[in-house]
Amino acid sequence: MNTVLNLSSSPHARDKWTTSFIMRMVLLALLPATVIGIIVNGLNALLVVAVSVASAVVAEYLFDKLCHKPDTYLDGSAMVTGLMLALTLSPDVPVYIPIIGSLFAILVVKCCFGGLGKNFVNPALAARCFLLISFGTTMTRFQVDGISSATPIALLNTGKAVNITSMFLGTANGVIGGSVLALLVGGLFLWGLEIIHGEICFSVLGAFAVVMGLFGGQGFDAKYLAAQLCGGGVVLGAFFMATDYATSPVSKLGQMTYGILIGALGALFRLKGGAADSFSYSVIIGNLFVPLIDMYVVPKPYAYRLLSKRKWDAAYKQPFLKRVPRPVIVLTVITLIAGLALSGVFTMTKDTIDEQKEMAARAAYKVVCPEADTFASTAAIDQALADLNGQVYGSDFGRAYIDEAYAGLDAAGQTVGYVFKVTSADGFDGNITLAVGMNAEGALNGISFTQLNETPGMGMRVDEPAFKGQFEGRSVAKFTLNKAGGSTTDEEIDSVSGASTTSGAVVNAVNAALDFYRSAVKGGM
Repeated sequence: MNTVLNLSSSPHARDKWTTSFIMRMVLLALLPATVIGIIVNGLNALLVVAVSVASAVVAEYLFDKLCHKPDTYLDGSAMVTGLMLALTLSPDVPVYIPIIGSLFAILVVKCCFGGLGKNFVNPALAARCFLLISFGTTMTRFQVDGISSATPIALLNTGKAVNITSMFLGTANGVIGGSVLALLVGGLFLWGLEIIHGEICFSVLGAFAVVMGLFGGQGFDAKYLAAQLCGGGVVLGAFFMATDYATSPVSKLGQMTYGILIGALGALFRLKGGAADSFSYSVIIGNLFVPLIDMYVVPKPYAYRLLSKRKWDAAYKQPFLKRVPRPVIVLTVITLIAGLALSGVFTMTKDTIDEQKEMAARAAYKVVCPEADTFASTAAIDQALADLNGQVYGSDFGRAYIDEAYAGLDAAGQTVGYVFKVTSADGFDGNITLAVGMNAEGALNGISFTQLNETPGMGMRVDEPAFKGQFEGRSVAKFTLNKAGGSTTDEEIDSVSGASTTSGAVVNAVNAALDFYRSAVKGGM
Protein backbone atom coordinates (compact mmCIF):
# COMPACT_ATOMS: atom_id res chain seq x y z
CA MET A 1 0.00 0.00 0.00
CA ASN A 2 1.35 3.40 -1.01
CA THR A 3 1.30 5.71 2.03
CA VAL A 4 2.98 8.68 0.33
CA LEU A 5 0.89 11.83 0.70
CA ASN A 6 0.78 14.56 -1.93
CA LEU A 7 1.10 17.89 -0.13
CA SER A 8 0.37 21.04 -2.08
CA SER A 9 -0.95 24.53 -1.54
CA SER A 10 -4.40 25.61 -2.59
CA PRO A 11 -6.17 25.69 -4.90
CA HIS A 12 -6.38 21.91 -5.13
CA ALA A 13 -7.26 20.39 -8.50
CA ARG A 14 -10.43 18.33 -8.14
CA ASP A 15 -11.34 17.90 -11.81
CA LYS A 16 -10.14 14.94 -13.84
CA TRP A 17 -9.77 17.20 -16.89
CA THR A 18 -6.30 18.62 -17.22
CA THR A 19 -5.18 21.62 -19.23
CA SER A 20 -3.69 19.30 -21.85
CA PHE A 21 -6.98 17.42 -22.22
CA ILE A 22 -8.99 20.64 -22.61
CA MET A 23 -6.58 21.98 -25.21
CA ARG A 24 -6.76 18.73 -27.16
CA MET A 25 -10.54 18.99 -27.18
CA VAL A 26 -10.38 22.57 -28.42
CA LEU A 27 -8.00 21.53 -31.20
CA LEU A 28 -10.37 18.72 -32.11
CA ALA A 29 -13.29 21.15 -32.16
CA LEU A 30 -11.39 23.50 -34.49
CA LEU A 31 -10.34 20.68 -36.82
CA PRO A 32 -13.52 20.67 -39.01
CA ALA A 33 -13.25 24.41 -39.72
CA THR A 34 -9.53 24.02 -40.44
CA VAL A 35 -10.06 21.15 -42.87
CA ILE A 36 -12.83 22.96 -44.75
CA GLY A 37 -10.72 26.12 -44.89
CA ILE A 38 -7.83 24.20 -46.43
CA ILE A 39 -10.07 22.37 -48.92
CA VAL A 40 -11.71 25.62 -50.05
CA ASN A 41 -8.57 27.79 -50.13
CA GLY A 42 -5.92 25.26 -51.09
CA LEU A 43 -2.30 24.88 -50.11
CA ASN A 44 -1.92 28.55 -49.20
CA ALA A 45 -4.29 28.02 -46.28
CA LEU A 46 -2.40 24.92 -45.18
CA LEU A 47 0.85 26.89 -45.23
CA VAL A 48 -0.63 29.72 -43.14
CA VAL A 49 -2.00 27.24 -40.57
CA ALA A 50 1.24 25.28 -40.35
CA VAL A 51 3.44 28.37 -40.03
CA SER A 52 1.15 29.99 -37.45
CA VAL A 53 0.97 26.91 -35.21
CA ALA A 54 4.69 26.15 -35.53
CA SER A 55 5.66 29.76 -34.76
CA ALA A 56 3.49 29.80 -31.63
CA VAL A 57 4.91 26.53 -30.31
CA VAL A 58 8.53 27.47 -31.07
CA ALA A 59 8.06 30.92 -29.47
CA GLU A 60 6.77 29.40 -26.22
CA TYR A 61 9.48 26.72 -26.24
CA LEU A 62 12.26 29.30 -26.62
CA PHE A 63 10.73 31.52 -23.94
CA ASP A 64 10.56 28.58 -21.50
CA LYS A 65 14.17 27.66 -22.16
CA LEU A 66 15.59 31.16 -22.01
CA CYS A 67 13.67 32.03 -18.83
CA HIS A 68 14.27 28.61 -17.21
CA LYS A 69 10.56 27.93 -16.86
CA PRO A 70 8.70 24.60 -17.04
CA ASP A 71 8.02 23.32 -20.55
CA THR A 72 4.52 24.77 -20.88
CA TYR A 73 4.57 24.44 -24.66
CA LEU A 74 3.68 20.79 -24.14
CA ASP A 75 0.20 21.56 -22.75
CA GLY A 76 -1.19 22.41 -26.19
CA SER A 77 -2.22 25.98 -25.40
CA ALA A 78 0.34 27.44 -27.83
CA MET A 79 -1.03 25.20 -30.59
CA VAL A 80 -4.55 26.43 -29.86
CA THR A 81 -3.41 30.07 -29.99
CA GLY A 82 -1.55 29.54 -33.27
CA LEU A 83 -4.46 27.69 -34.86
CA MET A 84 -7.08 30.24 -33.79
CA LEU A 85 -4.92 33.05 -35.14
CA ALA A 86 -4.51 31.22 -38.45
CA LEU A 87 -8.26 30.73 -38.79
CA THR A 88 -8.78 34.50 -38.52
CA LEU A 89 -6.36 35.22 -41.38
CA SER A 90 -6.83 35.36 -45.12
CA PRO A 91 -5.26 32.37 -46.91
CA ASP A 92 -3.37 34.83 -49.12
CA VAL A 93 -1.39 36.66 -46.44
CA PRO A 94 2.41 36.49 -46.76
CA VAL A 95 4.18 33.98 -44.52
CA TYR A 96 5.61 36.68 -42.29
CA ILE A 97 2.10 37.68 -41.14
CA PRO A 98 1.31 34.50 -39.14
CA ILE A 99 4.89 34.44 -37.84
CA ILE A 100 4.71 37.99 -36.47
CA GLY A 101 1.20 37.40 -35.16
CA SER A 102 2.11 34.21 -33.32
CA LEU A 103 5.21 35.78 -31.79
CA PHE A 104 3.16 38.74 -30.57
CA ALA A 105 0.42 36.49 -29.18
CA ILE A 106 2.75 34.17 -27.29
CA LEU A 107 5.61 36.42 -26.19
CA VAL A 108 3.86 39.75 -25.60
CA VAL A 109 0.27 38.89 -24.66
CA LYS A 110 0.80 35.54 -22.93
CA CYS A 111 4.33 34.97 -21.62
CA CYS A 112 5.12 38.53 -20.58
CA PHE A 113 2.06 38.51 -18.31
CA GLY A 114 2.91 35.26 -16.57
CA GLY A 115 1.87 32.56 -19.01
CA LEU A 116 -1.26 30.47 -19.36
CA GLY A 117 -4.18 31.74 -17.28
CA LYS A 118 -2.61 35.12 -16.54
CA ASN A 119 -3.11 36.92 -19.84
CA PHE A 120 -5.66 39.73 -19.60
CA VAL A 121 -6.90 39.49 -23.21
CA ASN A 122 -7.24 36.63 -25.67
CA PRO A 123 -3.76 36.20 -27.24
CA ALA A 124 -4.97 35.18 -30.70
CA LEU A 125 -7.41 38.08 -30.96
CA ALA A 126 -4.89 40.56 -29.59
CA ALA A 127 -2.44 39.39 -32.24
CA ARG A 128 -5.07 39.76 -34.97
CA CYS A 129 -5.87 43.32 -33.86
CA PHE A 130 -2.15 44.08 -33.82
CA LEU A 131 -1.79 42.76 -37.37
CA LEU A 132 -4.84 44.72 -38.57
CA ILE A 133 -3.35 47.92 -37.22
CA SER A 134 0.17 47.22 -38.49
CA PHE A 135 -0.57 45.60 -41.86
CA GLY A 136 -4.05 46.86 -42.74
CA THR A 137 -3.87 46.49 -46.51
CA THR A 138 -2.28 43.04 -46.39
CA MET A 139 -4.72 41.77 -43.76
CA THR A 140 -7.78 42.84 -45.76
CA ARG A 141 -6.79 41.27 -49.08
CA PHE A 142 -9.09 38.33 -49.79
CA GLN A 143 -9.40 35.96 -52.74
CA VAL A 144 -11.52 33.03 -53.85
CA ASP A 145 -10.31 30.86 -56.73
CA GLY A 146 -7.49 33.33 -57.28
CA ILE A 147 -9.86 36.27 -57.83
CA SER A 148 -9.78 39.19 -55.42
CA SER A 149 -13.10 40.43 -54.06
CA ALA A 150 -14.77 42.01 -51.07
CA THR A 151 -15.93 39.89 -48.15
CA PRO A 152 -19.65 39.11 -47.89
CA ILE A 153 -20.07 41.38 -44.86
CA ALA A 154 -18.39 44.27 -46.69
CA LEU A 155 -20.87 43.75 -49.53
CA LEU A 156 -23.80 43.41 -47.13
CA ASN A 157 -22.92 46.68 -45.43
CA THR A 158 -23.11 48.45 -48.79
CA GLY A 159 -26.55 47.04 -49.52
CA LYS A 160 -25.40 44.28 -51.87
CA ALA A 161 -26.87 40.77 -51.95
CA VAL A 162 -24.83 37.90 -50.50
CA ASN A 163 -25.01 34.13 -50.69
CA ILE A 164 -25.90 33.02 -47.16
CA THR A 165 -25.47 29.33 -48.01
CA SER A 166 -21.87 29.82 -49.12
CA MET A 167 -21.18 31.87 -45.97
CA PHE A 168 -22.65 29.14 -43.78
CA LEU A 169 -20.69 26.37 -45.49
CA GLY A 170 -17.46 28.35 -45.65
CA THR A 171 -17.07 28.63 -49.43
CA ALA A 172 -17.50 32.42 -49.52
CA ASN A 173 -14.68 34.92 -49.63
CA GLY A 174 -13.01 35.56 -46.29
CA VAL A 175 -10.72 34.06 -43.68
CA ILE A 176 -9.56 30.45 -43.46
CA GLY A 177 -11.91 29.59 -40.59
CA GLY A 178 -14.99 30.90 -42.33
CA SER A 179 -17.20 27.80 -42.21
CA VAL A 180 -19.98 28.63 -39.77
CA LEU A 181 -21.29 25.06 -39.99
CA ALA A 182 -17.94 23.60 -38.93
CA LEU A 183 -17.51 26.17 -36.16
CA LEU A 184 -20.99 25.45 -34.81
CA VAL A 185 -20.26 21.71 -34.78
CA GLY A 186 -17.01 22.31 -32.90
CA GLY A 187 -18.52 24.87 -30.54
CA LEU A 188 -21.52 22.72 -29.64
CA PHE A 189 -19.14 19.80 -29.09
CA LEU A 190 -17.22 21.82 -26.49
CA TRP A 191 -20.45 23.05 -24.92
CA GLY A 192 -21.73 19.49 -24.68
CA LEU A 193 -18.57 18.50 -22.83
CA GLU A 194 -19.06 21.56 -20.58
CA ILE A 195 -15.63 22.85 -21.56
CA ILE A 196 -17.08 26.20 -22.60
CA HIS A 197 -19.94 28.10 -20.99
CA GLY A 198 -23.20 28.39 -22.91
CA GLU A 199 -24.04 31.55 -20.99
CA ILE A 200 -21.26 33.32 -22.90
CA CYS A 201 -21.80 31.82 -26.36
CA PHE A 202 -25.54 32.28 -26.60
CA SER A 203 -25.66 35.68 -24.92
CA VAL A 204 -23.09 36.92 -27.46
CA LEU A 205 -25.12 35.63 -30.39
CA GLY A 206 -28.43 36.80 -28.89
CA ALA A 207 -27.26 40.32 -28.07
CA PHE A 208 -25.64 40.67 -31.49
CA ALA A 209 -28.85 39.61 -33.27
CA VAL A 210 -31.04 41.89 -31.14
CA VAL A 211 -28.90 45.00 -31.71
CA MET A 212 -28.61 44.27 -35.43
CA GLY A 213 -32.37 43.85 -35.61
CA LEU A 214 -33.06 47.08 -33.74
CA PHE A 215 -30.52 49.32 -35.45
CA GLY A 216 -29.54 47.55 -38.67
CA GLY A 217 -32.24 49.16 -40.77
CA GLN A 218 -33.69 45.80 -41.87
CA GLY A 219 -35.67 45.00 -38.75
CA PHE A 220 -35.65 41.40 -37.62
CA ASP A 221 -35.48 40.05 -41.16
CA ALA A 222 -34.33 36.43 -40.87
CA LYS A 223 -32.11 36.48 -43.97
CA TYR A 224 -30.45 39.72 -42.98
CA LEU A 225 -29.72 38.54 -39.43
CA ALA A 226 -28.50 35.15 -40.67
CA ALA A 227 -26.08 36.82 -43.07
CA GLN A 228 -24.75 39.09 -40.33
CA LEU A 229 -24.32 36.17 -37.91
CA CYS A 230 -22.57 34.05 -40.53
CA GLY A 231 -19.93 36.65 -41.35
CA GLY A 232 -17.28 38.71 -39.68
CA GLY A 233 -16.10 36.08 -37.19
CA VAL A 234 -19.18 36.26 -34.93
CA VAL A 235 -19.51 32.49 -34.41
CA LEU A 236 -15.76 31.97 -34.04
CA GLY A 237 -15.63 34.78 -31.51
CA ALA A 238 -18.66 33.59 -29.54
CA PHE A 239 -17.64 29.94 -29.16
CA PHE A 240 -13.84 29.99 -29.22
CA MET A 241 -12.56 33.49 -28.38
CA ALA A 242 -14.93 34.96 -25.82
CA THR A 243 -14.99 31.69 -23.84
CA ASP A 244 -11.29 31.74 -22.96
CA TYR A 245 -11.10 30.81 -19.26
CA ALA A 246 -8.47 33.41 -18.37
CA THR A 247 -10.33 36.32 -19.93
CA SER A 248 -13.98 35.57 -19.08
CA PRO A 249 -15.98 36.01 -15.84
CA VAL A 250 -16.41 33.20 -13.32
CA SER A 251 -20.07 33.58 -12.35
CA LYS A 252 -22.98 32.66 -14.63
CA LEU A 253 -24.57 36.09 -14.30
CA GLY A 254 -21.21 37.69 -14.99
CA GLN A 255 -20.77 35.50 -18.06
CA MET A 256 -24.14 36.58 -19.42
CA THR A 257 -23.32 40.23 -18.76
CA TYR A 258 -19.98 39.76 -20.49
CA GLY A 259 -21.57 38.02 -23.49
CA ILE A 260 -24.23 40.70 -23.90
CA LEU A 261 -21.53 43.39 -23.80
CA ILE A 262 -19.51 41.68 -26.53
CA GLY A 263 -22.51 40.98 -28.74
CA ALA A 264 -23.89 44.50 -28.47
CA LEU A 265 -20.50 46.13 -29.10
CA GLY A 266 -19.82 43.82 -32.04
CA ALA A 267 -23.10 44.81 -33.69
CA LEU A 268 -22.58 48.53 -33.05
CA PHE A 269 -19.02 48.41 -34.39
CA ARG A 270 -20.25 46.68 -37.54
CA LEU A 271 -23.07 49.16 -38.08
CA LYS A 272 -21.22 52.35 -37.19
CA GLY A 273 -17.57 51.42 -37.66
CA GLY A 274 -15.44 51.55 -40.75
CA ALA A 275 -14.33 47.91 -40.77
CA ALA A 276 -16.50 44.89 -41.51
CA ASP A 277 -14.32 42.58 -39.39
CA SER A 278 -14.44 44.64 -36.18
CA PHE A 279 -15.90 41.86 -33.99
CA SER A 280 -12.37 41.16 -32.73
CA TYR A 281 -12.30 44.53 -31.02
CA SER A 282 -15.55 43.89 -29.18
CA VAL A 283 -14.14 40.69 -27.65
CA ILE A 284 -10.95 42.49 -26.62
CA ILE A 285 -12.97 45.26 -24.95
CA GLY A 286 -15.09 42.60 -23.23
CA ASN A 287 -11.90 41.00 -21.92
CA LEU A 288 -10.84 44.31 -20.39
CA PHE A 289 -14.14 44.61 -18.52
CA VAL A 290 -13.89 41.14 -16.94
CA PRO A 291 -12.18 42.32 -13.69
CA LEU A 292 -14.97 44.83 -13.10
CA ILE A 293 -17.65 42.27 -13.93
CA ASP A 294 -16.12 39.77 -11.52
CA MET A 295 -15.93 42.46 -8.86
CA TYR A 296 -19.50 43.74 -9.06
CA VAL A 297 -21.54 40.93 -10.60
CA VAL A 298 -21.26 38.53 -7.66
CA PRO A 299 -23.58 35.53 -7.20
CA LYS A 300 -25.27 34.77 -3.90
CA PRO A 301 -22.75 32.65 -1.95
CA TYR A 302 -23.54 29.12 -0.81
CA ALA A 303 -24.85 28.94 2.80
CA TYR A 304 -25.53 32.67 2.65
CA ARG A 305 -26.57 34.09 6.05
CA LEU A 306 -27.49 37.44 7.48
CA LEU A 307 -24.11 37.69 9.23
CA SER A 308 -22.38 37.36 5.88
CA LYS A 309 -24.57 40.11 4.49
CA ARG A 310 -23.65 42.45 7.34
CA LYS A 311 -19.95 41.82 6.80
CA TRP A 312 -20.41 42.39 3.08
CA ASP A 313 -22.29 45.64 3.64
CA ALA A 314 -19.64 46.83 6.08
CA ALA A 315 -16.87 46.16 3.59
CA TYR A 316 -18.78 47.87 0.77
CA LYS A 317 -20.44 50.76 2.59
CA GLN A 318 -18.33 53.28 0.72
CA PRO A 319 -19.87 54.98 -2.32
CA PHE A 320 -19.55 53.05 -5.56
CA LEU A 321 -17.18 55.50 -7.23
CA LYS A 322 -14.78 55.34 -4.28
CA ARG A 323 -14.60 51.56 -4.57
CA VAL A 324 -13.70 51.64 -8.26
CA PRO A 325 -9.96 52.10 -8.91
CA ARG A 326 -9.22 55.65 -9.98
CA PRO A 327 -7.41 54.69 -13.23
CA VAL A 328 -10.53 52.78 -14.30
CA ILE A 329 -12.71 55.84 -13.68
CA VAL A 330 -10.33 58.15 -15.53
CA LEU A 331 -10.00 55.81 -18.51
CA THR A 332 -13.76 55.29 -18.69
CA VAL A 333 -14.50 59.02 -18.56
CA ILE A 334 -11.89 59.79 -21.23
CA THR A 335 -13.24 57.03 -23.46
CA LEU A 336 -16.83 58.20 -23.08
CA ILE A 337 -15.96 61.84 -23.75
CA ALA A 338 -13.86 60.96 -26.79
CA GLY A 339 -16.50 58.57 -28.12
CA LEU A 340 -19.33 61.06 -27.68
CA ALA A 341 -17.27 63.85 -29.21
CA LEU A 342 -16.29 61.78 -32.24
CA SER A 343 -19.83 60.49 -32.70
CA GLY A 344 -21.24 64.00 -32.46
CA VAL A 345 -18.76 65.43 -34.91
CA PHE A 346 -19.37 62.56 -37.33
CA THR A 347 -23.15 62.97 -37.13
CA MET A 348 -23.02 66.73 -37.60
CA THR A 349 -20.59 66.64 -40.50
CA LYS A 350 -21.69 63.49 -42.32
CA ASP A 351 -24.04 65.22 -44.75
CA THR A 352 -21.51 67.96 -45.42
CA ILE A 353 -18.72 65.44 -46.00
CA ASP A 354 -20.88 63.41 -48.39
CA GLU A 355 -21.80 66.58 -50.28
CA GLN A 356 -18.16 67.64 -50.53
CA LYS A 357 -17.16 64.18 -51.78
CA GLU A 358 -19.86 64.38 -54.45
CA MET A 359 -18.69 67.86 -55.48
CA ALA A 360 -15.07 66.66 -55.60
CA ALA A 361 -16.07 63.70 -57.78
CA ARG A 362 -18.01 65.96 -60.17
CA ALA A 363 -15.08 68.36 -60.34
CA ALA A 364 -12.77 65.45 -61.15
CA TYR A 365 -15.16 64.32 -63.88
CA LYS A 366 -15.05 67.79 -65.40
CA VAL A 367 -11.24 67.75 -65.38
CA VAL A 368 -11.04 64.50 -67.35
CA CYS A 369 -14.02 65.23 -69.60
CA PRO A 370 -13.90 69.03 -70.06
CA GLU A 371 -16.22 69.15 -73.07
CA ALA A 372 -19.16 67.77 -71.06
CA ASP A 373 -21.71 70.06 -69.45
CA THR A 374 -23.55 67.28 -67.60
CA PHE A 375 -23.00 63.64 -66.75
CA ALA A 376 -25.71 61.00 -67.08
CA SER A 377 -25.91 57.26 -66.85
CA THR A 378 -27.22 54.89 -69.51
CA ALA A 379 -29.21 51.67 -69.32
CA ALA A 380 -26.20 49.62 -70.45
CA ILE A 381 -23.95 51.17 -67.82
CA ASP A 382 -26.51 50.74 -65.05
CA GLN A 383 -26.99 47.07 -65.95
CA ALA A 384 -23.23 46.45 -66.09
CA LEU A 385 -22.72 48.03 -62.66
CA ALA A 386 -25.63 46.02 -61.24
CA ASP A 387 -24.11 42.81 -62.60
CA LEU A 388 -20.83 43.61 -60.85
CA ASN A 389 -22.69 43.86 -57.52
CA GLY A 390 -19.77 45.63 -55.90
CA GLN A 391 -17.30 42.85 -56.67
CA VAL A 392 -13.74 43.29 -57.87
CA TYR A 393 -13.70 43.96 -61.60
CA GLY A 394 -12.26 41.06 -63.56
CA SER A 395 -9.23 38.99 -62.65
CA ASP A 396 -6.45 40.90 -64.43
CA PHE A 397 -6.62 44.26 -62.68
CA GLY A 398 -5.77 43.47 -59.06
CA ARG A 399 -8.41 44.67 -56.60
CA ALA A 400 -9.99 47.30 -58.84
CA TYR A 401 -13.64 48.31 -58.37
CA ILE A 402 -15.78 50.22 -60.87
CA ASP A 403 -17.68 52.59 -58.58
CA GLU A 404 -19.47 54.82 -61.07
CA ALA A 405 -19.68 55.38 -64.81
CA TYR A 406 -21.36 58.17 -66.78
CA ALA A 407 -21.65 59.50 -70.27
CA GLY A 408 -20.55 63.12 -70.68
CA LEU A 409 -23.14 65.23 -72.51
CA ASP A 410 -22.74 68.64 -74.10
CA ALA A 411 -25.34 71.42 -74.00
CA ALA A 412 -27.23 69.79 -76.89
CA GLY A 413 -27.38 66.44 -75.13
CA GLN A 414 -24.85 64.80 -77.40
CA THR A 415 -22.33 62.32 -75.97
CA VAL A 416 -18.86 63.85 -76.00
CA GLY A 417 -17.09 61.36 -73.73
CA TYR A 418 -17.24 59.05 -70.75
CA VAL A 419 -15.99 59.13 -67.17
CA PHE A 420 -15.35 56.22 -64.83
CA LYS A 421 -14.77 56.36 -61.10
CA VAL A 422 -12.47 53.49 -60.16
CA THR A 423 -11.07 52.43 -56.80
CA SER A 424 -7.98 50.25 -56.40
CA ALA A 425 -7.48 48.58 -53.03
CA ASP A 426 -3.87 47.77 -53.91
CA GLY A 427 -2.35 51.10 -52.93
CA PHE A 428 0.65 51.05 -50.63
CA ASP A 429 -1.20 52.97 -47.90
CA GLY A 430 -4.84 52.18 -48.64
CA ASN A 431 -7.42 52.73 -51.35
CA ILE A 432 -6.72 54.87 -54.39
CA THR A 433 -9.75 56.37 -56.15
CA LEU A 434 -9.51 58.17 -59.46
CA ALA A 435 -11.64 59.44 -62.30
CA VAL A 436 -10.72 58.17 -65.77
CA GLY A 437 -11.99 60.23 -68.68
CA MET A 438 -12.08 59.55 -72.42
CA ASN A 439 -13.56 61.11 -75.50
CA ALA A 440 -16.39 59.70 -77.57
CA GLU A 441 -13.93 57.66 -79.65
CA GLY A 442 -12.37 55.99 -76.60
CA ALA A 443 -9.08 57.90 -76.44
CA LEU A 444 -8.04 58.87 -72.92
CA ASN A 445 -8.39 62.48 -71.86
CA GLY A 446 -6.54 61.82 -68.60
CA ILE A 447 -6.98 60.84 -64.97
CA SER A 448 -7.78 62.78 -61.77
CA PHE A 449 -7.49 61.50 -58.22
CA THR A 450 -10.28 61.87 -55.66
CA GLN A 451 -8.67 59.72 -52.93
CA LEU A 452 -4.91 59.39 -52.60
CA ASN A 453 -3.13 58.85 -49.28
CA GLU A 454 0.21 57.43 -50.38
CA THR A 455 3.67 58.17 -48.98
CA PRO A 456 4.66 61.85 -49.44
CA GLY A 457 7.57 62.26 -51.83
CA MET A 458 7.06 58.76 -53.23
CA GLY A 459 3.61 57.34 -53.91
CA MET A 460 2.01 60.80 -53.86
CA ARG A 461 4.07 61.65 -56.94
CA VAL A 462 1.58 59.76 -59.12
CA ASP A 463 -0.55 62.92 -58.82
CA GLU A 464 2.15 64.95 -60.58
CA PRO A 465 1.89 65.80 -64.30
CA ALA A 466 5.04 63.78 -65.06
CA PHE A 467 3.15 60.59 -64.23
CA LYS A 468 -0.49 61.50 -64.96
CA GLY A 469 0.41 63.11 -68.27
CA GLN A 470 1.50 59.77 -69.69
CA PHE A 471 -2.15 58.67 -70.02
CA GLU A 472 -3.38 61.76 -71.90
CA GLY A 473 -4.32 61.37 -75.53
CA ARG A 474 -3.51 57.70 -75.74
CA SER A 475 -5.82 55.17 -77.34
CA VAL A 476 -4.76 51.67 -76.31
CA ALA A 477 -6.44 48.46 -75.20
CA LYS A 478 -4.27 48.01 -72.12
CA PHE A 479 -1.32 49.70 -70.44
CA THR A 480 1.72 47.97 -68.97
CA LEU A 481 3.90 49.33 -66.17
CA ASN A 482 7.55 49.88 -67.02
CA LYS A 483 9.47 49.89 -63.75
CA ALA A 484 12.80 50.57 -65.47
CA GLY A 485 11.60 53.77 -67.15
CA GLY A 486 12.35 55.02 -70.64
CA SER A 487 9.16 53.79 -72.28
CA THR A 488 9.02 54.01 -76.07
CA THR A 489 5.48 52.82 -76.88
CA ASP A 490 2.00 54.15 -76.13
CA GLU A 491 1.17 51.01 -74.13
CA GLU A 492 3.96 51.56 -71.59
CA ILE A 493 3.70 53.74 -68.49
CA ASP A 494 6.87 54.68 -66.62
CA SER A 495 6.63 53.90 -62.91
CA VAL A 496 7.33 56.53 -60.29
CA SER A 497 10.75 55.74 -58.88
CA GLY A 498 10.46 53.97 -55.53
CA ALA A 499 6.66 53.71 -55.80
CA SER A 500 6.01 50.77 -58.10
CA THR A 501 3.17 49.50 -55.90
CA THR A 502 1.26 52.77 -56.16
CA SER A 503 2.06 53.13 -59.86
CA GLY A 504 0.89 49.59 -60.54
CA ALA A 505 -2.38 50.17 -58.68
CA VAL A 506 -3.09 53.26 -60.81
CA VAL A 507 -2.30 51.44 -64.06
CA ASN A 508 -4.56 48.55 -63.05
CA ALA A 509 -7.38 50.98 -62.24
CA VAL A 510 -7.07 52.67 -65.64
CA ASN A 511 -6.97 49.30 -67.40
CA ALA A 512 -10.13 48.26 -65.55
CA ALA A 513 -11.86 51.42 -66.81
CA LEU A 514 -10.71 50.73 -70.38
CA ASP A 515 -11.99 47.17 -70.23
CA PHE A 516 -15.31 48.27 -68.72
CA TYR A 517 -15.67 50.84 -71.51
CA ARG A 518 -15.18 48.21 -74.19
CA SER A 519 -17.43 45.58 -72.59
CA ALA A 520 -20.23 47.67 -71.07
CA VAL A 521 -20.33 50.87 -73.11
CA LYS A 522 -19.30 49.65 -76.55
CA GLY A 523 -20.66 46.12 -76.15
CA GLY A 524 -17.39 44.23 -76.49
CA MET A 525 -15.95 46.30 -79.33
